[in-house]
Amino acid sequence: MKLNRLRIAAAVALIAANCTALAQNYPARTIRMVIPFAAGGNTDIIGRIFAPKMAEILGQQIIIDNRGGAGGAIGTEIVMRAPPDGYTLLMASAGHTINPSMIKKLPYDSVRDFTPMGIVADVPTAFVLHPSLPPKNLKEFVALAKARPNDIFYSTAGIGTVGHLSAELLISTAKIKLTGVHYKGSGPSMTDLVGGHIQMQFPSMPAAVPYVASNRLRMIAQTGEKRSPAAPTVPTMIEQGMKDFIVSSGFSMFGPANTPKAVVDRVNAALVQALKDPKVSKTLLEQGAEPNGSTPDVHDKFNRAEIQKWIQVVRAAGIEAQ
Repeated sequence: MKLNRLRIAAAVALIAANCTALAQNYPARTIRMVIPFAAGGNTDIIGRIFAPKMAEILGQQIIIDNRGGAGGAIGTEIVMRAPPDGYTLLMASAGHTINPSMIKKLPYDSVRDFTPMGIVADVPTAFVLHPSLPPKNLKEFVALAKARPNDIFYSTAGIGTVGHLSAELLISTAKIKLTGVHYKGSGPSMTDLVGGHIQMQFPSMPAAVPYVASNRLRMIAQTGEKRSPAAPTVPTMIEQGMKDFIVSSGFSMFGPANTPKAVVDRVNAALVQALKDPKVSKTLLEQGAEPNGSTPDVHDKFNRAEIQKWIQVVRAAGIEAQ
């Protein structure tokens, strides 16, 4: 018995020593950052803004690897199956927390199979209306929607997207009835909204601001915890009386499960430092993304809370996972 305890203690000491050595030498080679979407989207744009600075801080090149498909699940699974050594990282979007409620046979667990390394940035969501709809604020919109059940149409970039679930959250919270029209992509959904064929939408702030500035759309609320610098005069949903109505796009960094803490801390420190760089921060803000740079613990709590929130929204809406 005593010999077994000694063997276990020796094994634990050896593992600890190996982890320390790994952290001291990390990174010793090129790092791959998997972006589970095609080039050109918000996740790709944000990743490419901060990755060069992060690579400079770490002293190793970071290669962007776009692996789109299945709502981000294909690229995410690649990271899940990679060695937990810090050399394969995941640049995740809100899809990471939405997919558990929308995909029946997800090939991974969004909590168990990954190591949170920090929230990178948030792209706020805007609540916009076509100018033909009279409401100027949330209270007026809810009153109109209650007076005209299912008569107001909202567009989305597809079933299960942030815009879709934001509308469903509004429906359940305000106890109103709206009609959803789901497109294949944000471009067509925005085109029909601006053209007046649809009356409302929850687009990302960067997509909404140009149309709002040209008076082609009216922004009556935003869904962040606080007002975005991109729309400082527009009150949040919370400010307008809708308690806890927060929709965050939470772009964030993960590694595979069981990545050593020392490596996680090294990645997180480089991420935080990169986001504090004035040029990186300015470029992100110009894209409508607000730099975050949270700790891994804060990221973990955010990840778990968002997953549960969207599960509840999907259940309340009666949406069937595909």
